[in-house]
Amino acid sequence: MTATIGVNTFVWYSPLTDEDLRVVIPKVAGWGFETIELVLENPGDWTPELAAELVREHGIQPAVSAVVPPGRNIVAASDEEIARTQDFYRHCVDVAGIVGARIVGGPMYTAVGRTWRLTADERRQLLREYAENMKPVADAAGEVGVVLAVEALNRYETSFINTVEQLLEAIDPLPPESVGLLFDTYHANIEEKDPAAALRAAAPRLRAMQVCANDRGTPGDDHIDWGAYGTVLREIGYEGAMSIETFTPDNEIIATAASIWRELAPSPDALARDGLAFLQGWRSSWTG
Repeated sequence: MTATIGVNTFVWYSPLTDEDLRVVIPKVAGWGFETIELVLENPGDWTPELAAELVREHGIQPAVSAVVPPGRNIVAASDEEIARTQDFYRHCVDVAGIVGARIVGGPMYTAVGRTWRLTADERRQLLREYAENMKPVADAAGEVGVVLAVEALNRYETSFINTVEQLLEAIDPLPPESVGLLFDTYHANIEEKDPAAALRAAAPRLRAMQVCANDRGTPGDDHIDWGAYGTVLREIGYEGAMSIETFTPDNEIIATAASIWRELAPSPDALARDGLAFLQGWRSSWTG
């Protein structure tokens, strides 16, 4: 086995719909992508049974991407909001089970774009709260063989978890068989002093990767040290997905939260296909 190359449906759509599924799954599978991250913004946006049928038909491995907009917080929020957020994460796990996905990925802690100052004592308390509130979701994931791959975001998108070190501390109390780490090259480029060393540190809990350029555009069309990442991935024997994640500017909420103010490529299709070609060559350089 080797690492698989994937793409996130945010490249084209927000929110994802059944009509979109019928277009994007055969398209990206035909191009040669091996994994597709199916974005779930709200229950009911798309039909899991349809997605399951399409990924089986086209021979592509699915993952589920959990979206965390304003009002979806599992710490530093009211009991009611935390319960609603837990319910949404459990729904993502249920959807993953239906579509045949092993991974539910995303910044599953506080809403994207929510930032506030924290003292050291306040952070320690929130970490305890995080482990307590995620435990029921982790248990639900473990029961159906799904892994929650939690993602650190840059300082402009969250003030809670920005680095691999912070993320490892947050998930350490949670079972490794059902809670792991998603490493994102875009966020690491901003927050990590040595991104390749951070990836190596993540290895024991690394379950998924998102790979895009330093400007959130096409991987390879950038200044990221892909060779250093490849060395680490070869050393640790990584066999998970490496998926392109960027965003359509058409959805105002998502584009604003992710600071997408301009087109990052001539077209979403060009970004995906050029990114796929680069990633295929890059993977060959450290697996061959």
